Amino acid sequence: MHILIVGAAGMIGRKVTDRLVLDGTLGGRALTRLTLTDVVEPTKPTDFKGEVVTLQSDLSAPGAAAKLAALRPDTIFHLAAIVSGEAEADFEKGYRINLDSTRALFEAIRQEGLKSPYHPRLVFTSSIAVFGAPFPDKIGDEFVQAPLTSYGTQKTIDELLLSDYSRKGFLDGIGIRLPTICIRPGKPNKAASGFFSNILREPLSGQEAVLPVPEDVRHWHASPRAAVGFLIHAATLDTAKLGPRRNLNMPGLSATVGEQLESLKRFAGEKALKLIRREADPTIQKIVAGWPRNFDPQRATALGFRAETSFDEIIRIHVEDELGGKIA
Repeated sequence: MHILIVGAAGMIGRKVTDRLVLDGTLGGRALTRLTLTDVVEPTKPTDFKGEVVTLQSDLSAPGAAAKLAALRPDTIFHLAAIVSGEAEADFEKGYRINLDSTRALFEAIRQEGLKSPYHPRLVFTSSIAVFGAPFPDKIGDEFVQAPLTSYGTQKTIDELLLSDYSRKGFLDGIGIRLPTICIRPGKPNKAASGFFSNILREPLSGQEAVLPVPEDVRHWHASPRAAVGFLIHAATLDTAKLGPRRNLNMPGLSATVGEQLESLKRFAGEKALKLIRREADPTIQKIVAGWPRNFDPQRATALGFRAETSFDEIIRIHVEDELGGKIA
């Protein structure tokens, strides 16, 4: 099996690569080739026994998508995007990266299939930002997509394209609407949701963090480990069970910022809480106010997708996976 990961240098891309290398198979088929691409050249895994090709490529550049489709990978993980805050701040860049690149990839796959039969599985990472307020207490699988951000709008259009290209038989697509991934390793990024990770990650390492919203803000979360599980499961799922509705709300955990901090206190004590500085940010508060807070993802759960059920579990996973089991 040949797998292509677009956006392989990102946090989720690296973790999916590591999981695939560790497993050595996908859906019972041995992995023989990995193609990893991003705007910066991804790191080549050292433990993979098959062929690995790493490419520095901007999917929005003319011809870039066609070159990738010409490789005819069996499975494609399309993870490439710019984050919510950056897409909101830079309108043109957001549409070029988050929409135009995706359309180019889908169309390149279609054109490749016109030469000779080609019908890859494509797993697309969407977002809960496709939904906009006002919300019910829990968002069910029938709730309308009405985004209130440019990022959410771009992801919504991508989802519609994924469904249409799948309906026409050009590709076998499945879109997974990721919760906010928490705790993200590494340094803070430009995502408006980044503070959900920052207020835990930095104190757990003995560093200061900024909280820009009130503690009663509620949001929908899953760990990086769960996100990787979603992607691997989506790549092997029988998509006939999806019918024409190719995009799914992923399971997760609904929690307030206050509940996050309570879990942090249980793990790292009062000293960790004192490292959090409260500085209200009206821009972030406005963006977050338009995001979903809770879900009832019955379709995904019935199809076997799983996530954490407590923030203690999410913090424990971060400590195990990123901190070597130790807290500063």
